[in-house]
Amino acid sequence: MTTPESGLRLAELPDPALRGGGATLDVLAAQLPAYTESLVAGGRGGFPTPIVLGPGGIGRVTATADDVFGVRPGDVVIANGLFRSGRTARPEEALLGWTGIGGEGRATPTTDRIRAVWRDGLYAERAVQPERALVALPGAETYPAPERLAFLGWLGVAGEAVERAGVGAGQVVAVVGATGQLGAAAVLVALARGAAAVVAVGRNRGALDALAALDRRVVTVPLTGDRGADGRAIAAAAGPVDAVIDTLGAVPSPDPTMAGYDAVRPDGTWVLVGGVRQELPLPYGDFMHRRLTLRGSWMYRKATVLALWSMIRSGVLDLSVLDVTTVGLDDPAGALAAASRSRGLGVVVLVP
Repeated sequence: MTTPESGLRLAELPDPALRGGGATLDVLAAQLPAYTESLVAGGRGGFPTPIVLGPGGIGRVTATADDVFGVRPGDVVIANGLFRSGRTARPEEALLGWTGIGGEGRATPTTDRIRAVWRDGLYAERAVQPERALVALPGAETYPAPERLAFLGWLGVAGEAVERAGVGAGQVVAVVGATGQLGAAAVLVALARGAAAVVAVGRNRGALDALAALDRRVVTVPLTGDRGADGRAIAAAAGPVDAVIDTLGAVPSPDPTMAGYDAVRPDGTWVLVGGVRQELPLPYGDFMHRRLTLRGSWMYRKATVLALWSMIRSGVLDLSVLDVTTVGLDDPAGALAAASRSRGLGVVVLVP
């Protein structure tokens, strides 16, 4: 994109130059989230232009700067797009090649500078990325399907939320918004971590059916729009709900999220990791007397994504369940349209 209004287009650019603190990559695969078309149209916040979009993906390191030691030429890595300032007391964070500000959740002179210096993402044949946004995946050079491994970024975001929910073997987990790609990722991770049951909550019946077909432990609850009825259905689907993970996107009402809140058992945990833009009417007394834990989750730690890669490599987490559509660089409009139609376990991946 050359300007915020120009839209996404194919362009021939010079190879990205190696710089201090960075590594150059051959891009192997990068997922296009379902909301990419909305982001390009300006519906999810701004970013500096001109820019090569792409918040992350799978690449092979071709060269590293002299001060880079965490990745090496030949490594297959995940680029997570997240640049942290390194200030421990008040961290400032920004997504590269995308929208999204972490830390205090608002732009600062530091995050503006981060996004200006490390501007471009992975929707290209080659890229340069800072070392701090890369995680080497030992053994991934022999993984046969990098287009499936591109889903590891979503699994990382979901996996961090599952971790923050304290989900362990034998627990009941509800995922509200399970029919989206982040929600589907949360279902996969919860199953892989040994949940006794995963209550998949959403509106799209086809996507719910696909999740139910994964494992007998998946119980589906279609949202009706009635908070009371939905909360009761979630709570009754598989026994007391130990944790609810909210992965909903930009919904018009807080009711589906609050239905998840209603369903958490006393002493349970409620994790918010989605894109809801609503104010939540949190009842002080009810929250206190039920002794609930509320946690926010954004992006993921390197240790989380490395653990997920180990689960994939060992077969505990099986990416063959994904319905992957691959697209190239030659038709940006077609790629965006295909991504906008994707749901749940269906993903669109750019393979340059």
